[in-house]
Amino acid sequence: MAITSIAPVINQYGATAATYSEVVEYLKDKYRGIYGQDVYLENDSQDGQWIGVIARVIADCNTEVINAYNSMSPSTSEKDALSRNVKINGIRRAVATKSSVSVVLVGVAGTIINNGIVSDKNSNRWLLPAQIVIPPEGEIIVTATAEKAGAILALPNSVITISTPTRGWQSVNNLQASTLGAPVESDTKLRQRQALSTAIPSRSYTEGILGALFSLDGVSRCKVYENKKATEDTNGLPPNSLAVVVAGGDDQQVAETIRVKKAPGCDLYGNTTIIRPTVYGDPVEIQYWRPNQVVVGLKIELQTTTDYTVEIGEQVKSAIADYINQLDIGDRISINKLFVPGGLYGALEGRTYEIESIQLIINGSSKNGNYTLAFNEVAYCDSDDIDISVVGGT
Repeated sequence: MAITSIAPVINQYGATAATYSEVVEYLKDKYRGIYGQDVYLENDSQDGQWIGVIARVIADCNTEVINAYNSMSPSTSEKDALSRNVKINGIRRAVATKSSVSVVLVGVAGTIINNGIVSDKNSNRWLLPAQIVIPPEGEIIVTATAEKAGAILALPNSVITISTPTRGWQSVNNLQASTLGAPVESDTKLRQRQALSTAIPSRSYTEGILGALFSLDGVSRCKVYENKKATEDTNGLPPNSLAVVVAGGDDQQVAETIRVKKAPGCDLYGNTTIIRPTVYGDPVEIQYWRPNQVVVGLKIELQTTTDYTVEIGEQVKSAIADYINQLDIGDRISINKLFVPGGLYGALEGRTYEIESIQLIINGSSKNGNYTLAFNEVAYCDSDDIDISVVGGT
């Protein structure tokens, strides 16, 4: 059926426009209506080529009209347009972040630590907030930020060196692994966070906590679990308790957000305790989880062709590691889904091999089949922990 117009249309279903091929046929039909039906307009003719040029210009203009229409909604906009749209919700696209780790500082009450630096066992330096005062309790939990950008892993009990000795400051330690730095926030992640941010004034207080935490700078992952029963649940949560698992963000800001948003009478459960004052100055213990890092390695067997190279193998490792590092808290590591990034979908290099098998290695132990992270765990995969072996080929 011939179209009657090549102009874009906006209706209840959104914006639509004629495709390039439809525009070409439309212009050919109009051309023949002027010069006769016997005119030759195929691609090897000058007139046919000119029609193709005009059709391309019209189709490109139609595409930009649709893009402009779609840019008005957070659910369909992309890149800069999406960044502009989410500002109405009081959030912004997360820039590339450095790794961070919660550390416990122990010292004499009243000791002031200015521009403190601590180091881990791998000699990575971590920067403390500009000024810290040891409280009367003799210890305080603060967030240290990696000096260098990128994903820097500090395992529990590895940040133990004081690089800037200060009188009265006695020790430092991290009870949980570091939260890895993240690249610039993708459109997909920003859309998800925008949807969650609208839940801040929601009627469900758990949705409100989740939305408020995602609006904090540096928070990359967050889950809220509630046990309303009078018995311990399958996650090990105590009766009538709330567990908030947060990756990234400043400890004090996270704790204050939970204090303000949580329902009265609901016990908190976690591996991190922060003391926050009420509006009347009374101290309140706020508990939440910093996710435990699960180190994921893999053994991969390939059938290869003569075009396969070691460099292609490195691309496979990088693609799979990136996929695993994007998994959410408590996600399932599915073997079947690893075949997609491992196959370098859409790249010519993916034609040089076939994946025969994939086996997971969790914290150094081989696992058969899939692996489900605990409610308070997040996966970390270094491409160096992926072993590729060639078992055959042509």
